[in-house]
Amino acid sequence: MEQNKKIKVLRIINRFNIGGPTYNAAYLTKYLDDRFETMLVGGAKDESEASSEFILDSLDLKPTLIQNMRRSIGLSDISAYRQISQIIKEFKPDIVHTHASKSGFLGRLAAYRNNVPVILHTFHGHVFHSYFGDFKTNFYKSLERWLAKRSTRIIAISKQQKIEIGTEHLICPPDKIEVIPLGFDLERFYTGTVEKRKDFRERYDLKPDDIAIVIVGRLVPIKNHELFIEAIRALSDRGYDNLRFFIVGDGESRENLEQKLNELNIGFTKNSAPSTKNPVCFTSWVKDVDRVYAGCEIVCLTSLNEGTPVSLIEAQSASKPVLSTKVGGINDIVLENESALLCGTKDTLAFVQHLDRLINDQDLRLKMGDAGKENALKKFHYQRLVSDIAQLYSELMKKVS
Repeated sequence: MEQNKKIKVLRIINRFNIGGPTYNAAYLTKYLDDRFETMLVGGAKDESEASSEFILDSLDLKPTLIQNMRRSIGLSDISAYRQISQIIKEFKPDIVHTHASKSGFLGRLAAYRNNVPVILHTFHGHVFHSYFGDFKTNFYKSLERWLAKRSTRIIAISKQQKIEIGTEHLICPPDKIEVIPLGFDLERFYTGTVEKRKDFRERYDLKPDDIAIVIVGRLVPIKNHELFIEAIRALSDRGYDNLRFFIVGDGESRENLEQKLNELNIGFTKNSAPSTKNPVCFTSWVKDVDRVYAGCEIVCLTSLNEGTPVSLIEAQSASKPVLSTKVGGINDIVLENESALLCGTKDTLAFVQHLDRLINDQDLRLKMGDAGKENALKKFHYQRLVSDIAQLYSELMKKVS
């Protein structure tokens, strides 16, 4: 490569919805140093998801939108592939870096067929268990193996994910996988918290002794919100009258969750103040989620499968104790028994016992919150992410130049 010539990076993401992939694609596009010229491309968000336009606007990014690159598989993928291929021919990238599954398939296929020198893919999660039946799961594994052979490197976002991709599911040899954790701008989660807490608790009419317990994420089957609801039922039988539960997010499972609450005779509200009679509040998506963390006492996650859940990084940054299922890369995010209590995906009893313990021990909550903040700021700042990616890009470009 000519000296002083910029390295051209085409970054392709599934869709611009709120979540780790969008934040990381945005930070990498904005903050890579002057050696790189980056073009950001992505699909439109699903109708059930919150818009991430504010993320892109805050960084003054104007991505190229591929309307036909959608969440579901369909004939529109052919049009999306052709558009990506045309972008590659015109932009002439040295590196194509895809993020998440759909863009990983279309983007890597187009890059391979157009002889792009370096092809990278980041697994922000995977669908190799708990999403589909055996036939479809095996099909996706075969497809990912084929794509991995045509990729220069695969990027995992946690050590556990590398084990799952390389050793358990045999997508590619482990030595082809680089571990580069996600990175975020976390400042808003630990600054201005006194005022943010006051605003949140006034907004939902929370009394000083009310304990707010939050779960943040898409309302879809893989997130397993049923476990959260079962815990609410169990705790209500223990005589608490000061617990308030906030389900932050939206998605296809919303009606099923409301139905389950009705069946268990648990009252709920829709973005209005919860109460002893109606202890659960569905907030839908909240743009200023840092206010939610500031206003609550405990943050939960109940997923059946995870890569690197952003909500737990944010919760730790906000000095909140975490209660989570022990799946995917969660052990690489939290410090078990220090910043988080963990349990199995089907162990309702352990989940309830952990939650009961946190409810009744304020000193433990504060201690875990302090440990979580230190852990998150050390591991997950976006400057570390940018530095790691820039180093990998440079090393790979030297090998092909």
